[in-house]
Amino acid sequence: MEKTRTFHRKKTVLLFFLCFFALCFLGGRLAKLMVAESEYYAELAQDLHEREREIKAERGRILDANGVVLADNRTVCTISVIHSQITDPEQVIEVLSRELDLDQETVRKRVEKVSSIERIQKNVEKEVGDRIRNYGLAGVKVDEDYKRYYPYGETASKVLGFTGADNQGIIGLEVAYDEVLQGTPGKILTLTDARGIQLEDTGESRVEPEAGEDLYISLDYNIQKYIQQAAYQVMEQKEADSVSILVMNPSNGEIYGMTNVPEFDLNDPYQLPEGQESLSGEELQNALNQMWRNGCLNDTYEPGSTFKIVTAAAGLEAGVVSLEDTFSCPGFRIVEDRRIRCHKTTGHGAETFLQAAQNSCNPVFIDVGLRLGVDRYYSYFEQFGLNEKTGIDLPGEAGTIMHQKENIGLVELATISFGQSFQITPVQLAATVSSIINGGTRITPHLGVMVKERDGTLLEVIQQENKGQIVSEQTSETMRFLLEQVVDGGSGKNAYIEGYRIGGKTATSETLPRSANKYISSFIGFAPADNPQVLVLCIINNPQGVYYGGTIAAPVVKGIFENILPYLGYEKVE
Repeated sequence: MEKTRTFHRKKTVLLFFLCFFALCFLGGRLAKLMVAESEYYAELAQDLHEREREIKAERGRILDANGVVLADNRTVCTISVIHSQITDPEQVIEVLSRELDLDQETVRKRVEKVSSIERIQKNVEKEVGDRIRNYGLAGVKVDEDYKRYYPYGETASKVLGFTGADNQGIIGLEVAYDEVLQGTPGKILTLTDARGIQLEDTGESRVEPEAGEDLYISLDYNIQKYIQQAAYQVMEQKEADSVSILVMNPSNGEIYGMTNVPEFDLNDPYQLPEGQESLSGEELQNALNQMWRNGCLNDTYEPGSTFKIVTAAAGLEAGVVSLEDTFSCPGFRIVEDRRIRCHKTTGHGAETFLQAAQNSCNPVFIDVGLRLGVDRYYSYFEQFGLNEKTGIDLPGEAGTIMHQKENIGLVELATISFGQSFQITPVQLAATVSSIINGGTRITPHLGVMVKERDGTLLEVIQQENKGQIVSEQTSETMRFLLEQVVDGGSGKNAYIEGYRIGGKTATSETLPRSANKYISSFIGFAPADNPQVLVLCIINNPQGVYYGGTIAAPVVKGIFENILPYLGYEKVE
């Protein structure tokens, strides 16, 4: 009996201690939840009863060299519905389908979808959003944000680029400087009960977005507008496939203008040219990609005789030729088993190297290339930076397509010497020629100049890499003189302007396959010839009829110089 009572007493004591420890544990846990972790669980509770809608940040503007705004923003609206708050779904469906010009079934699926918030349409014009807001429809939210807007439509479209629905850059400067231009999105927060109904008298709280920073570029709207008009004019006159024109400062690489016509409307970048509207799927995407391509840097081509500038500079720098050296041109050169003709099939006869440059004589430049030899020529090719990309601050730059050194024989060396059997980009040619004539310093072509806040506060001056000396000052001076003579009485005479000192070089190259009989006409020129400050490259793809660069491309560059040199403050010399 005594043993039984003792057992029960022990059992009671054990239960007491177990309950005591359980209460202590629960009390400690409760204290931890209510004190130490109260903020954490309060945030969880808040999240359960908060609805969040994003506010797009205003994207930074893009401004030209004179402060002209080339890329701006317009206020637009995002229309959304909150299913649990809708009291009259039929009215909501009717109003939204009518105001947004959407199919009723499409709107109905989104309105009737059970979700915390359902977006109906983005980038709605502000006046439409205001009308929808004025209906006062329960459960319909109209939030204002921003959409990219380009005041000048297709001007510099392939340079500026455009943004997608998420306001991020797609091509051009918009993607190259996306981190600078994009701001930080904001939020609209509303409190709801457990059923998702917005609590009365709580209103909405906002986390305001932070605008992006402004990008100032070297491109000049006035120059850009003029070269674009000139490109369209010659494309129409010559029924060409496309025309590219690049204007830059050869001393520092700043790009004043870059056009690739046909351009496209930046405010409607998915609108294909007439005749391609019915494309779909992969064909549609290929057509869009082709329309958006920047031919100055995304595409390569055989430069033809403009590349003789490189051969001449290498030959002068190496000392294998001088302006007074004499040559003979019978109208061709035989290299190994190949007969390579001059554009003047009857030949130029006896001529100096200077005269050969004026005449754009293929046999003489073959001789200079052969004097250099494969190893030395290839070494200069690399020294001039031609095997590397220029580093331009635009996406998608293509690299040079060149023979491997071990695959270059005498025939390949001969054709390379006058600009055939390899391909480079127009911007690479412009950068290399600029570097040869500017005193010999390799420049980086670029558009970005500085970054500022909206109020004009300077945040950053964009620095460009100095790539060093590629030819001597003496060689550079000789090349400036030689190329001035090409314009002053040589093959580039159609670019001559009385009162201005112009240097330059013509080119006419044949595209592959040669049997297609398609040509590329081009001219590269610079002024003033003794102190180059402006360089212009014009490339006309597949012109019909007369296709010689000196006949159709040189006059285009002449017209550009006649307009932009006075504009930039360079007056004629009597």
